[in-house]
Amino acid sequence: MADFDPARPTRIVAEIKAYWQGLRRGKTIPSRADIDPKGMHRVLDHAFILERMAPGAARFRLAGRHLIDLMGMEVRGMPLCAVMNPSSRGRLSDVLEAVFKAPQLADLTLHARAEYGRPEISARLLLLPLRSDLGDVTRALGCLASEGRVGFAPRRFDLIGEEMQPVIEGGRTIEPSPSCYRHPSATLTSRVRKQGPHGMDSMNLRQAPVLDAGGHDPVTQPEERRALFRIVSTKDDAHSCSQG
Repeated sequence: MADFDPARPTRIVAEIKAYWQGLRRGKTIPSRADIDPKGMHRVLDHAFILERMAPGAARFRLAGRHLIDLMGMEVRGMPLCAVMNPSSRGRLSDVLEAVFKAPQLADLTLHARAEYGRPEISARLLLLPLRSDLGDVTRALGCLASEGRVGFAPRRFDLIGEEMQPVIEGGRTIEPSPSCYRHPSATLTSRVRKQGPHGMDSMNLRQAPVLDAGGHDPVTQPEERRALFRIVSTKDDAHSCSQG
């Protein structure tokens, strides 16, 4: 990416979104099979593919080098919520399910506060729905682009702003809320929420290992669903967000 301005999360997000739009070719939602890393080689380090596991939960299937640098570990197979601070995981879960259910696009603004050895950084998180090989919307193309020095990993973020966008310009969006899990006819609205703050090797995407989801029935109550996520500390002091 030496010839590309990697700094700027706005440019990276715009390029990923333009790539996704180009894949549609008359379709409402592009397919996971349409993704070709060569088509977004300049921003590939910031890209990832998600697989929906349960309502409001998705894991990384493919991940770029930038995510690995931010987390200080391989992220393939980890849940998306692992990049967020605990206070923001519930809201991220609501947004994520709205992306799959509507389907619709989500452009999120993130912030990581300064701590010892960890400078303040800001970031953009983009989520774009994809169809699986079966035709259901259970995949997503995304990118995470941060601005500022990473410092000591892992870095986790607070969700400080969100913009939900319709797949078709002029369309409506589903409000990201727990109600969209329980009611097929969720309230439709356009909403922008703001609040104050407080590689991949070369050009390759690598397949994540397939993880067993445990065979549990999907959790429909948001309080129960969110309670499944917790921080786990391992012997090598790597932290991840897991389902219990």
